[in-house]
Amino acid sequence: MPAIVLALLLAGCANTSEDPPSPSTGDQPDTVDADGEQDPRGDGTDEPEEPTDPPGPLDGFTVVIDPGHNGANHTAPDVINEQIDAGGLMKNCDTVGASTDDGYAEHEFNFDLATELRDLLEADGAEVVLTREDNDGVGPCLPDRAGAANDIDADAAISLHADGGPPSGRGFHIIAPAEVSGHTEDIVEPSRDLGESVRDSYAEAADMAISDYISTEDGIHVRDDLGGLNLSTVPKVFLEAGNMRNAEDAALLSDPDWREDAAAGVAEGIAAFLE
Repeated sequence: MPAIVLALLLAGCANTSEDPPSPSTGDQPDTVDADGEQDPRGDGTDEPEEPTDPPGPLDGFTVVIDPGHNGANHTAPDVINEQIDAGGLMKNCDTVGASTDDGYAEHEFNFDLATELRDLLEADGAEVVLTREDNDGVGPCLPDRAGAANDIDADAAISLHADGGPPSGRGFHIIAPAEVSGHTEDIVEPSRDLGESVRDSYAEAADMAISDYISTEDGIHVRDDLGGLNLSTVPKVFLEAGNMRNAEDAALLSDPDWREDAAAGVAEGIAAFLE
């Protein structure tokens, strides 16, 4: 066979063994939707949007919850006994708190109620900050507890406690700030409104009577000696949820089902104040 023919045959075989070139993806025209935007799906429709939950009734509000005392305060007397400026007077940084005769500590009750309350408020759309995130620490001191709300200009703040009153006494009360010159002038009135709102809803939901051993004005005890109130720049009250030294109150405070109802009452009162 002549050499030139053989060369042509071999070249033909080599060409037939190659795959046809793939078109470059960069050569493909971009697909756009009806608005002229890039259409990644390629079918002329927009990407479906993720469904969003409707805003809750407390959307846009911020609430600070201060569970009083802390679980390890008793291990650090040098820390909690340090004297600090509590807004016109010197007070201990913090204290240990009360307990029931069966050993249910106030710091534990305060934290249990605080987490129940936090969950309820967050479910309604509020942003909630706790002054402590567990029950194993020391403090924080009074200025830090008040500062947690002041620093973010919270819409409301509440400090949760249970009293260590006389065993014969029963009931709850709200502590509201007195007017302390240079400190509480701007929060006295809104704090009173907050306290009355929480008082009414808590009394009903928790089925707890107003204290019969603290002299109050319809369940509101006005005080000028609490750093947590004196140092606050936002509406704030204390809830003394019951008397841990009274057997009947202690049984309620120790009951998880009762605490759910109690937290619902506090949440309702805060919501009514904010709305």
